[in-house]
Amino acid sequence: MTVLAREGDAAHSTLVNRHTLAEAQVVSRARVLMAEDNIVNQKIAVRLLEKLGCRVDVVANGLEAVKALASLPYDLVFMDCQMPEMNGYEATVAITANAMQGDRQKCLEAGMDDYLSKPIHLEKLRAILQKWRPQVTVPSQQQETPTNP
Repeated sequence: MTVLAREGDAAHSTLVNRHTLAEAQVVSRARVLMAEDNIVNQKIAVRLLEKLGCRVDVVANGLEAVKALASLPYDLVFMDCQMPEMNGYEATVAITANAMQGDRQKCLEAGMDDYLSKPIHLEKLRAILQKWRPQVTVPSQQQETPTNP
């Protein structure tokens, strides 16, 4: 996973009311790019990320991810390492389908910032988001509303 950190403007004094709080929540939502060629994995990852308050765009391979990154500023990129067209290693950001020993090191040596193996678990995903985007509000488990499968 690579973090495309975008530094905000310097803090300004502002009157805080319910409208500015609502605006701040919208602004603080992380924009995430998910590059994954498996439709089932796409749906699961998107649902979990949206549950954590993220805005998610999905692409099916590394080439599409590179194009998406050129057109929009993403806060985080999750990319499957094994995809057609261009793999995740070539795109230098990662989320891998193989949690084999050595994969984490291979990802880090390729220039990736972190590693998250599949299957994706909500708490691990929350920890990654809080680690790389601490200024983004990530709802806690108590704040989440139950969803039907």
